[in-house]
Amino acid sequence: MVRFSASHHPQRSNDARLCPVNHPRNHDLPRDGEAIPVSAADPRTVRREVRRVVASSCLGTAIETYDFVLYSSAAALIFGPLFFAQLSPAVATIASFATFATGYLVRPLGGFVFGYLGDRFGRRWVLVTTVCLAGGGTGVIGLLPTQAQIGPLAPVLLVLLRMVQGLAHGGEWGGGVLMIAEHVEPRRRGLYTGIGQGGLSLGAVIATLVMAVVAGLPEPVLFGWAWRIPFLLSFVLIALGIYLRLRISESPLFVEAKRARGQKAGLASHLGPLVRGILASIPPTMSAAFFGSFAVSFAVAAGHSRTTVLLALSASWILSTFTIPLYGLVSDRLGRRPVYVASVLGVAIATYPFLLAMRSHSTALLFVAFIVLFSFITPAAQGTIASLLSELFPTRLRSTGVSLAYQLAAIVGGLTPVVSATLLTTSGGLGWVVVVIAGLCVIAAPAVLLGRESVGKSLADTAAPRPVPEELPAR
Repeated sequence: MVRFSASHHPQRSNDARLCPVNHPRNHDLPRDGEAIPVSAADPRTVRREVRRVVASSCLGTAIETYDFVLYSSAAALIFGPLFFAQLSPAVATIASFATFATGYLVRPLGGFVFGYLGDRFGRRWVLVTTVCLAGGGTGVIGLLPTQAQIGPLAPVLLVLLRMVQGLAHGGEWGGGVLMIAEHVEPRRRGLYTGIGQGGLSLGAVIATLVMAVVAGLPEPVLFGWAWRIPFLLSFVLIALGIYLRLRISESPLFVEAKRARGQKAGLASHLGPLVRGILASIPPTMSAAFFGSFAVSFAVAAGHSRTTVLLALSASWILSTFTIPLYGLVSDRLGRRPVYVASVLGVAIATYPFLLAMRSHSTALLFVAFIVLFSFITPAAQGTIASLLSELFPTRLRSTGVSLAYQLAAIVGGLTPVVSATLLTTSGGLGWVVVVIAGLCVIAAPAVLLGRESVGKSLADTAAPRPVPEELPAR
């Protein structure tokens, strides 16, 4: 029988050594943001630090989503007349969605750059940088002159600021979820990353409610100055985000990996997990873009008021603040795969009935459709995707791998509103729109279902060397 030396048992040693709850080597680390000393005998310190990390990640995700939902709603409802006034209403809406998509096109670059910096220098300072860039880009949009004031330069500036948002968002999401995943114990990773993902709903609720109030104003007021208010509010969120992120410690797994100076294999050696992560990330990013942007425009064009549609969307976001962490908790019990697959197949099935509800003239049906889809179906994938991606890569590549996978998928997700609007305009029916959305879900499901279940997996183990035999058996 092959015997292994006790010194070559990374699974047993790393779980105790790297988990924040049992991290005795943290006693030697300075209080400079690299890591906060955590004592196994002082669980209150551990809980306080975990709460800070979760709150920081949740707020960062909220700021990112606030920017995203605000821009997507503005693209659907107000950017056309403001920045593309020379075009017909339908073409102006398509052009407005196209500027929305540009932010997604640069997200992979942001994911790669900030992901690499996170793996090279640490997660914490990268997150401070991304929250400043993301929120700052949104705030400055509120200061932009319109096409009526400066002509063609206005949409150009809008696109440039959208690209700044995209670069920052490319590193924000991945870094934020990793700070949670690398601080908490494995058996509760789904729950805590789900709470962090709850920032998606928090930011969306704030953005949607603010936009609903503004959109209800008389059109001369709305298109004159009131549309700027939601964007300027982003500056307030930035200040709160910086405050929280300067108070958290660096990931203990990153600190340990930096000490270890292990093997330097690059992301090319993990192409399989990267492809799986990209496919798994398409439905969550697509759902937020398609149902939160295109569906809003589609419902308004069908005769519903802007305020009614945004209130229905807000109600669904509020409920999903609770269901996203709940699905994360369920995935800790049942596994990531069944929860995720049930969600994406549910989206594939529900897309056509949802769009029919948008086209109906029933306000009650509109609210029911948004709540069923956005509060109970899509949150299952959103509540599991953070932990699922975190469990695909070793510590030395995790920031780059998670950020790049999610943001490459976001290109597909970000293009769905403009593709759907184009298909609807050219074909006049919903058939091809439904085929695109359902097809993306059907493609993603096997990528997760056929992979290994990763629930409860120690993130420290993914970077650990394989056991080396101490001696060979006698023949």
